[in-house]
Amino acid sequence: MTTALSSVSTSDGHVAALQAALTQLDSVILGKGGQVRLALTCLLARGHLLIEDQPGVGKTTLAQALARTCGLEFRRVQFTADLLPADLTGVSVWDAPAAAFRFVPGPVFSEMLLADEINRATPRTQGALLEAMEERQVSEGGVTRALPQPFFVIATQNPAAFVGTSPLPEAQLDRFLMTVTLGYPDVRAERQLLETGGRSQSVRDLGAVLSAPALLAMQAEVDRVHAAAPLLDYLQLLARATREHPALSAGLSPRALLALLAAARAWAYLHGRPMVLPEDVQAVFPALAAHRLPPRDPSVNVGAILTALLADTPIP
Repeated sequence: MTTALSSVSTSDGHVAALQAALTQLDSVILGKGGQVRLALTCLLARGHLLIEDQPGVGKTTLAQALARTCGLEFRRVQFTADLLPADLTGVSVWDAPAAAFRFVPGPVFSEMLLADEINRATPRTQGALLEAMEERQVSEGGVTRALPQPFFVIATQNPAAFVGTSPLPEAQLDRFLMTVTLGYPDVRAERQLLETGGRSQSVRDLGAVLSAPALLAMQAEVDRVHAAAPLLDYLQLLARATREHPALSAGLSPRALLALLAAARAWAYLHGRPMVLPEDVQAVFPALAAHRLPPRDPSVNVGAILTALLADTPIP
């Protein structure tokens, strides 16, 4: 186990770099340390992040700060009702001098894509992201083109009650590794915002603490974080509990269970541990499971169900 700790936590100073990245992000995204760590965990686990909240609580700021801190190429797309799939993925245009079609890449060809207010677009346009998010590629005109690596989508979503929103299809929701909610800042963080006049200038001035090659190396190290057999037993017990809960119309799928393991590995890695502990699973479980577990009664609080499941499921 000592060897594993050395290979996971000290390679190229990655853990120190991650801590520096977290410190920088915390200085801009005030009072949201838990959400910041979940976002970085999602990136380390090769997932995608959905942020659900009302306008004005810092969703776009989090995405921009994360991109600058990680040194990633960043593109932002405002999703609207008239946005077309080609506006995301790109389109082939006729190049007269060359007498051939030339592909013009869309904004999805970036290392980090912010899909802002994704549920304001039509389901057809939302679905244009499916292949990109799952396969890391785009197919157009019979040609498949690989996306940059790493490739990370952060989508923001307004509450369903807002005018002009369309609910995300289940298949689209399943492509997001985690869902987080920022909520209002606490009193201290809100006062600091008022005293500094906001943090937009700070976001623009952020320097890169990490880089794309470093993140790719970290993602490979995350895959090597050890998960013991009892830990896998715990994951299966949690999955079974969701599938048998009478208030839920569906439980965690096998693909969701693999996603839970990947997220737990990334959370353990972020905290410098060589193996996954039950606490790592518990830390990421609500963000991973909430959008995958539809309640039979829409008025039921899924978050309360997940809290109860964690409390009632025994640790082997």
